[in-house]
Amino acid sequence: MSFPSIPRRTFLRQAALAAVAFPMVSRLRVLGANGRLNIAAVGVGGKGWTDVNKVASQNIVGLCDVDSGRLGQAAAKFPSAKKSADWRQLFDTLGNGFDAVTVSTPDHMHFPPAMAAVRLRKHVYCQKPLTHTVWEARQLTEAARKAKVATQMGNQGMGHGPLRREAEIVRAGALGTVREVHLWTDRPGNFWRQGLHRPAPGGNPPNSLAWDLWLGVAPKRPYAPGYHPFAWRGFWDFGTGALGDMGCHLFNILALAFEIRNPTSVVAESAGNTDESAPLWSVVTYQFPAQHRQPAMKVVWYDGGKRPASELAGGLIREGNGVILIGDKDTLVTSYEGGGRLLSGTPIDRFKSAPELFAKHADWEQGHYDEWIAACKGGPKAPSNFDIAGPVTEAVLLGNVAIRSGRRIQWNAAKLTTGDAATDALLGKSYPTGWRV
Repeated sequence: MSFPSIPRRTFLRQAALAAVAFPMVSRLRVLGANGRLNIAAVGVGGKGWTDVNKVASQNIVGLCDVDSGRLGQAAAKFPSAKKSADWRQLFDTLGNGFDAVTVSTPDHMHFPPAMAAVRLRKHVYCQKPLTHTVWEARQLTEAARKAKVATQMGNQGMGHGPLRREAEIVRAGALGTVREVHLWTDRPGNFWRQGLHRPAPGGNPPNSLAWDLWLGVAPKRPYAPGYHPFAWRGFWDFGTGALGDMGCHLFNILALAFEIRNPTSVVAESAGNTDESAPLWSVVTYQFPAQHRQPAMKVVWYDGGKRPASELAGGLIREGNGVILIGDKDTLVTSYEGGGRLLSGTPIDRFKSAPELFAKHADWEQGHYDEWIAACKGGPKAPSNFDIAGPVTEAVLLGNVAIRSGRRIQWNAAKLTTGDAATDALLGKSYPTGWRV
């Protein structure tokens, strides 16, 4: 399998200059006044608006959004920040005047600015899923590790104190040996539609929207109102469906408790998927090998109204989103935010001897961002740094590869291949003219 290297265009010149000017850039380098980071925000609408405000304790020096209305809203709050509809131009304009980047775009545009920032040795906070494809996740993870930059994926639920405590007691053996896990979500449903065909062209885009920049690395097509600002999640060219959206949240406890990674096989059932769109529902079964702190483990994912058998949770199947961890001593029924119950009835707070491994923040959501900021300044790695989040994203997106291929995947993580050429083609994507490497 071979995919093109990292997309780069106008920022190549700046990357070269940065490499000359700072050949040994330290992760401790802070340019901002009063010890604050200089942060550029790529995507400042929707979740991006949350992200930029959550890091506003630092210096916001750059703002980018393809929607001029959203960019104007952000500019009104951060009037001294440089502004652009194109993140490549923004990076060029800022030069060496920024330390870190938040990336809060549709899924298909996570990788280009995040990888560009890593190549410039900038710290990166990137929304989930970390990337649009498995191949991109691997490249970004390895590049960030090599560059020694501080990273965090935007799965904010990992910051919840109750979830962190549940992970701690699982690690301490409260459930015994965990060999089976079930995860489910209420997406897509009322949140966005799936099982779609390509919308018919719908006239001109809104005057505020730079459509070509919104498309970015996606295949070119006429504007249609069925994509922007949120329905894109259901389309393969832009989003990653329910599994990509919620998988990185619902895998949280597994990432904290086991650092789960590299399944050996993945098989999917689904209905209503099309060449354009994720399915109406899916059930995806992963087999993970014994590794590090975990034994061999089966993990089953459900979406679109599918649920695990009620008896697995003692009749406590939650509405919305949920997680069941089945051990040989006890079973935990919880969610991606924690606050779960043990089927034995033993209170979670009974496990006082379980070591406190993760910080608990009074404001859990702000704490999630503050941990990244602290890491940028030389503190401990954030809990969802790319060495953790990258493998989680790979596993999540392998589920989509299984859905799209209709094949049982036998995964060779070391070689990044399924052993089947047609299936391997779904691990990455081609970039259109103007984004080639």
